[in-house]
Amino acid sequence: MNVNRFIVLGHRAYTTGDFKLDDICGGAGRLDILVRCVNSAFFLSHDLRKDSEIYLVLEGGTDAPKTVRFYGPDMKYLNPDERSTASLIRNALLKKLDGKNEIRSAPGVYIARRSFQDVMKDLSDKCRFIYLREDGEDVREYEFPEEPCYILGDDRDPTKEEERIMSEYPYDKINHGPVSYHANHCMTIVLNEMDRRVTRMEG
Repeated sequence: MNVNRFIVLGHRAYTTGDFKLDDICGGAGRLDILVRCVNSAFFLSHDLRKDSEIYLVLEGGTDAPKTVRFYGPDMKYLNPDERSTASLIRNALLKKLDGKNEIRSAPGVYIARRSFQDVMKDLSDKCRFIYLREDGEDVREYEFPEEPCYILGDDRDPTKEEERIMSEYPYDKINHGPVSYHANHCMTIVLNEMDRRVTRMEG
């Protein structure tokens, strides 16, 4: 099964689980943005995408970096409300980590002490990296690879250092149109475009 992967950079997202679920916007370093990205990666109107995977690279707080991975084929207990998704992330952050080894915190949810550079290295032989930004190729003209991995920031663009890390690997750049969108909206547009092409091919 081909997998649609996303890497989302949470520049201020907390790496400890000592935040309140009713304050994930301010009290958890804009974790609300990453939660919405998780929901966009997986939820359809009455179904759950099993071919999605998302890496949340948490770079804020006092124990950075950490990466929380949501993997569609193993996913259970994921609900569309933001609070329950934030709870899955918080429960993962409360796990005791052993080096860079990944630990399962719930079915389909995994955590590791991995940086953006670690994630890029791990995925470099599995997929084609695609950087979502305004000066890229129009998504409607882009020829999607079989194993895409989309890279995007939260409410902040990737830093110069993060772009330098990206430059160590081949990647494409695509944009979504004439205006800027929220990170989770960008994901929805990409998935919609891919869905439309798959439907045309099957028809």
